[in-house]
Amino acid sequence: MTRTFNLISIFFFVLALTSANGSSSGSEASHGKEEIGVYELKKGNVTMKVTNWGATIMSLVLPDKKGKLDDVVLGYDSAKDYKNDSTYFGSVVGRVANRIANAQFTLNGTKYKLVPNEGKNMLHGGPKGFSDVAWKVSRYEKDGRAPHIVFKYLSKDGEEGFPGNLRITVSYTLLGDDKLSISMKAKALDKVTPANLAQHTYWNLGGHNSGDILSEEIQILGSHITPTDSLLIPTGQISPVKGTPYDFLQPHQIGSQIKSLPKGFDINYVLDRAEGSKSLQKAAVVHDKRSGRVMELYTNQPGVQFYTGSMLKDVKGKGGCVYKAHAALCLETQKFPDSVNHPNFPSEIVNPGQTYNHIMLFKFSVKP
Repeated sequence: MTRTFNLISIFFFVLALTSANGSSSGSEASHGKEEIGVYELKKGNVTMKVTNWGATIMSLVLPDKKGKLDDVVLGYDSAKDYKNDSTYFGSVVGRVANRIANAQFTLNGTKYKLVPNEGKNMLHGGPKGFSDVAWKVSRYEKDGRAPHIVFKYLSKDGEEGFPGNLRITVSYTLLGDDKLSISMKAKALDKVTPANLAQHTYWNLGGHNSGDILSEEIQILGSHITPTDSLLIPTGQISPVKGTPYDFLQPHQIGSQIKSLPKGFDINYVLDRAEGSKSLQKAAVVHDKRSGRVMELYTNQPGVQFYTGSMLKDVKGKGGCVYKAHAALCLETQKFPDSVNHPNFPSEIVNPGQTYNHIMLFKFSVKP
């Protein structure tokens, strides 16, 4: 009962914070009009750095079981390095995260042709998605009871082929001494449009420079996945994980499950939650035994993409560290990939005047 109460309290606290900032003064950012900066949030032993380029998480420093502090987020040394990033390190992606088949969809009888950026398909909003624009900082409090920063961006009608003007607000908030809340909102101003944002941080609980994450244990509370073809486009099926390498209903070491998947994990899980529920529910738990760090993820979304960084190849990161395949994992809560082309998937369509609301809550702890 205590945990439920705390989650409900956090849910409404974040809603109140982002709603208050929805009417903040100042116009939303558009391409090239905002100065790029780095902003720090600090609460207890937790320190976080973000940049308004892509509303990106650059670092998150946490103590391990011995009190040693490490940065558990992959990334680069400076904000300008993210302008040439092709990995989506730490960024917010959209207008529609993940993949859209053939970079097109039909909505209310109108076919929309998007801008492809992964062969014939669209990935994470196209070549100039939300990860590649400067956001406006509408509110910033470095420390105090709930250190937070709020970013705003106006995605204009026709951007990357999407219809309608869409006003987006993203906030990062440190709560207590062990929680990070992420809120992503998008309001359709004038036309019906799809909206499905994702936060694309690469996590390594041993430290960003500690090697691969194959020894980390993960539990994913999703008993089904949405299988894909060779181009990672969903087939439209929803298949059980039981008896497959994708079964993480009980905690398993990532390396023990990855052996039969040469390319690693890059799949959407259908989370086990009540149909239509909008409350925060646990999606996944990650445990790094060497450091003792534990990360629990809660969300109000129906799916989570589990990606083990198989496409990382000699990426030069912070402090000269070179990131290789499986150097980190991503847990991107979301609607399902290519939902716009699969009527049986949860809808990501937002009507004029409606607001898309996406919340993630990370809870960090240590085990001896």
